[in-house]
Amino acid sequence: MMVSMDVVAVVGERIAAFELGIVCQVFGLDRSDDGLPRHDFAVCGARPGLVPTTSGFAVDVPHDLDRVASADLVTVPAWPTLDAPVAPEISAALTSAAERGATVLSVCSGAFALAAAGLLDGRRATTHWQFADLLARRHPRVLVDRDVLYVADGPVLTSAGAAAGIDACLHVVRERHGAAVANALARRMVVPAYREGGQAQYVETPVPATPDHTLADLLDWMRTHLTEPLTVDTLAARAHLSPRTFARRFKETTGATPHRWLLDQRLQHAEHLLETTALPVDAVAARAGLGSGDTLRHHFSVRRGVSPNQYRRTFARA
Repeated sequence: MMVSMDVVAVVGERIAAFELGIVCQVFGLDRSDDGLPRHDFAVCGARPGLVPTTSGFAVDVPHDLDRVASADLVTVPAWPTLDAPVAPEISAALTSAAERGATVLSVCSGAFALAAAGLLDGRRATTHWQFADLLARRHPRVLVDRDVLYVADGPVLTSAGAAAGIDACLHVVRERHGAAVANALARRMVVPAYREGGQAQYVETPVPATPDHTLADLLDWMRTHLTEPLTVDTLAARAHLSPRTFARRFKETTGATPHRWLLDQRLQHAEHLLETTALPVDAVAARAGLGSGDTLRHHFSVRRGVSPNQYRRTFARA
């Protein structure tokens, strides 16, 4: 069985059920039969017992904050009552976890609990776009980034509204176990393994009345033709759209430009090849549609902060 993490979810006087459910889905289910990591997962709070949720039912929280002391990953699923003070013992537990080297992650308004503990001072951080200005006003030392799905600044991760917590949790899985495991988990959960764009695309943006099946089919086709020179003009012609209309609809659908989306898909495929094959770096670059090993090394350095060979040594599996 793969090496697991010790993960806790820290809750306050009320629980946001959906955000807690996100953390439970990623870290709290045993999927070892599918070859995925099994994590030692627990929910804890300042006082064990029944804690009400924002959805009208209660959750039995079995552990107190002593459980945080052993955790590799400490999550704060959300902080539903923004005007409620954070209990000093919760702030102390979060601070102690970060100081001893644990990763600390918040979902949505959970960033307010991290900020109250001082963990976001001088760091980039995000939260739901509705609360970003409030976070900046209350905690002026926090470098609030309103336009991203999640931010990783050192050992502290903050994510935007609700479902962006999935992106942040998968980022942790990707960093710990590699892209292949994160992709397999994402497929199991039926969610994208990696989303481009930021939460600005969700602010005051109407949901299309009908799904864009033309682009959905095209995206599938693009994933299987990554080695080809896929220009905007070529893709627009295939979609029977003008290049300008195609670029606009592509950005609306994916949150990224065609160039950025293709680059991400090619890098994900390169990660998969590095993890699962012994191909030389130049061959990996060619099969991923990145041309040369130098191009792959450049983008890996920007995206991962390591070389392809360093990535392979960390995540390669027989």
